[in-house]
Amino acid sequence: MDQVGARAYGMALVTVAAVLWSTGPLFVRLLDLDVWTVLVWRSLFAALSLTLVVGLQNGRQTIRSVRTIGRPGLVAIPLAAIGMGSYVIAVKLTTVANVMVVYATVPFVAAGVALLWTGEKAASRVLLASAIAFVGIVIMAGTATRPQDIAGNAVAFLMTLAFGTQLVMARRYPWLEMASINAIAAAFCALICLPLATAITPSPLQLVILALFGATNTALAFLLFLKGGRYIPSGEAGFIGLIDVLLAPFWVWLAFAEQPSQAAIVGGGLVLASVLWYLGGERRIKAVHSS
Repeated sequence: MDQVGARAYGMALVTVAAVLWSTGPLFVRLLDLDVWTVLVWRSLFAALSLTLVVGLQNGRQTIRSVRTIGRPGLVAIPLAAIGMGSYVIAVKLTTVANVMVVYATVPFVAAGVALLWTGEKAASRVLLASAIAFVGIVIMAGTATRPQDIAGNAVAFLMTLAFGTQLVMARRYPWLEMASINAIAAAFCALICLPLATAITPSPLQLVILALFGATNTALAFLLFLKGGRYIPSGEAGFIGLIDVLLAPFWVWLAFAEQPSQAAIVGGGLVLASVLWYLGGERRIKAVHSS
């Protein structure tokens, strides 16, 4: 495969992964179940699917790859579990548009975590983009009057903080087996939520939806993003990943007529503009350095 073909292949895989991620809120809205029951079954199917992914990636070295996660891995597991759980809880509490607006700030949250943890100074471009994104979040969250929306926005930020910290860890410890970590985290999330879930077994149709939720939205999307990310720059992958932020509210609007508020549209527009401006600059910088 030549360089052009490899880049197109990588872009295609990352695009499919982003589209699969964007269907997460749609699955949550389709399930007429309490949040803890959704988390138990979704996490269980995700754990099984990710275990299969780990097995396909590592073959006979699967057990060894799990054993080598080390102390950083033990920190990453609860972070991943918090991110998985917070995602579903946030979507249950508030609108998908609100959740996606908060989640779109993950590049800036990761930069802040890196500054506090590793002392990595943020470039002026990151600071300016973060300031613009913060204004967008204030516009969106500041108009929330329902306690559910306020709680949902807070949980969405917890999810974003957990994922941003994972990104910093993946960069600081590149040898971490993130597929193994997420498989263990999904199983851990299922066990934690089990005592809070209802004792009623979901219907066959609900089980199918939950299985698809765990297998496609988590395992398959994760595998495709990792594989595709090997062929394209991280900045480009970040650009394509914005498909998730844009499509997720669209799916629930199309299927359930869930309208984003005017504040979410204005605030989300500012956040997306800041992310696009930041990632666009990163791409240009890398292009200059590689030429």
